[in-house]
Amino acid sequence: MDAALRELSDQIDQATQRLLDTARIITDPDLRVPSMLPGWTRGHVLAHLARNADGMRNVLAGVRTGQDRPAYASAEAREAGIEQDAGRRATEHAADLADSAMALRTVARQLPAEGWQVPVRMLDETDFFPAAELLTRRLVEVELHHCDLGAGYGPGDWPAVFADMELAEPMRSWRQDRLSYPEPAPLRPARPPASWRPGRPLPGSWLGTR
Repeated sequence: MDAALRELSDQIDQATQRLLDTARIITDPDLRVPSMLPGWTRGHVLAHLARNADGMRNVLAGVRTGQDRPAYASAEAREAGIEQDAGRRATEHAADLADSAMALRTVARQLPAEGWQVPVRMLDETDFFPAAELLTRRLVEVELHHCDLGAGYGPGDWPAVFADMELAEPMRSWRQDRLSYPEPAPLRPARPPASWRPGRPLPGSWLGTR
């Protein structure tokens, strides 16, 4: 993993920590509240983020073994997985998010440098793209869907490096769409973020405890 990819990976770590800080204060009744995405509750959003991490890990595992392995068996299987997990309890969602994110991080950090140029895809019927783009896609997924929870985190909380990041379509339009969201009301009083330096675990975090 070169310096640019390591920086992206560090940004994902921090974004994931912020997401988990929110997930850990969401209660079971909170999960059944509609999210900012039509037809999805907060539980659907959290389930999607966990299954997205699993899917991307599948892709990178395929790169390591020389297989063309899409993230999901099909679009229908992806949706079924989200529906199946959306109704979990809050504690189960938080654990699932942490475990799936850590599994993805582990495979990504171990991928040989040449593997990041291998063409991959998320679904059989979709276009190929370099494996390195998966990290940008994961960062976008975490930052945007964190906003979709409507639980106190919004575009105004994005780090400048993400808010100003050059994104390809449709990711650029997805980020632009979130700028129209109303200011989110926090579920609980805001907590200060954990101090962190690149290359070190986040204290008391999903990284610091695994």
